[in-house]
Amino acid sequence: MSKWSEDLPKDLQNKIEIVDEKISSKLEDITEIVLNNQRRVLELFRKHHVAEEDLVGSTGYGYDDIGRDKLDAMFADYFKTEDAMVRPQLTSGTHAISTAFFGVLRPHDTLHYLTGMPYDTIQEVIGVAGDNPGTLEEHLINFSYTPLLDNGKVDYKRAKEDLQKDSSIKMVAIQRSRGYSSRDSFVVSEIAEMIKFVKKYAPQAIIFIDNCYGEFTETEEPTFYGADLMAGSLYKNAGGGIAKTGAFLVGNKDLIDRCGARLIVPGAGKNEGATYPFMRDFYEGFFLAPNVTGEAIKGSIYTAALLEEMGMDVSPSWDAPRTDLVQTVNFGNPDAMVKFCAAIQHNSPMNAYVEPVPSYMDGYEDKIIMASGSFTEGSTIELSSDGPLREPYTLYIQGGLTYAHVKIAITKAVLETFYK
Repeated sequence: MSKWSEDLPKDLQNKIEIVDEKISSKLEDITEIVLNNQRRVLELFRKHHVAEEDLVGSTGYGYDDIGRDKLDAMFADYFKTEDAMVRPQLTSGTHAISTAFFGVLRPHDTLHYLTGMPYDTIQEVIGVAGDNPGTLEEHLINFSYTPLLDNGKVDYKRAKEDLQKDSSIKMVAIQRSRGYSSRDSFVVSEIAEMIKFVKKYAPQAIIFIDNCYGEFTETEEPTFYGADLMAGSLYKNAGGGIAKTGAFLVGNKDLIDRCGARLIVPGAGKNEGATYPFMRDFYEGFFLAPNVTGEAIKGSIYTAALLEEMGMDVSPSWDAPRTDLVQTVNFGNPDAMVKFCAAIQHNSPMNAYVEPVPSYMDGYEDKIIMASGSFTEGSTIELSSDGPLREPYTLYIQGGLTYAHVKIAITKAVLETFYK
């Protein structure tokens, strides 16, 4: 029987063998996480008596949508919160985050980020980047943040001062994933420590979690430790590669009610909003999410290990704890970064013939190079890569519906970048 790698240079074949042996026990650990999370999701489907009628969805106003209400209850159960709002009307994770901010904050309130300056698109929502209408700043909502330490960890000494000196802080936000920064993403145990800290020094504040890329990567979630409100995307982890759009919010009931009023309209709130024809995808995606997330993480581990063998600077390393899908590699120059990204595009199921070109995108200050040969536009649970063309020319690689696809595509990208 022929091997998938037999046409590769012998040196690269040897490196793959080294990597496969090195990461085998780590992949087994991920399988255990998948089994734990899949068991919990399956139990929710059984507990809530999910049936064919729940998958139909609603039209018009979306009144009496039993499938929508049931899925909300299942998300609330999984994340151990009072309520949830899982909606196609939430167009992205950023939209869910923005809905949370505008739903909860009022003029002269302050939004404080404990985890440093947020990533580019959230900066645009706040109003500290770009020149856009409708920002928090335009609505007289204040913003502050505590810079991270040089090692990428929370500066608790300074944060204590920041939280205690400003009584206008209404919401403290914690960003789980690294965004376009060089820091490590925060594991749930670190976020639990942050939540405990905020409750001690800013007990009046609502604790908000940007959980994008984080769901199902560990056996626990930040809401298990007292976070008040949390947002995520359905075409990242929680939609399992099946959901074509949508995002979710989970948290305290009064806060979800506020977010529903912001998203739809005061009065009807989260009780309106048609879901046809999305519910089948949402349910199936939620069911598949633990396994698909596990496949993507296995791909990230392989990516890190192989690129380390090539002498590249990667983060996290292959054996580091995993709490999201994002894998970074520093290329040090734009040409290699663009070449590697293009190779991922050329080894994607969709638009493999397309040549990625760095360009400006809405919500970003620098030119962006992006590969996304996905079935759902912008889906980052599917294999994709992107990054701003600025030093140190870091490419952010994430997703993968199957480990096999990630392994093939990343290997081909290494071949194109380092062997030709």
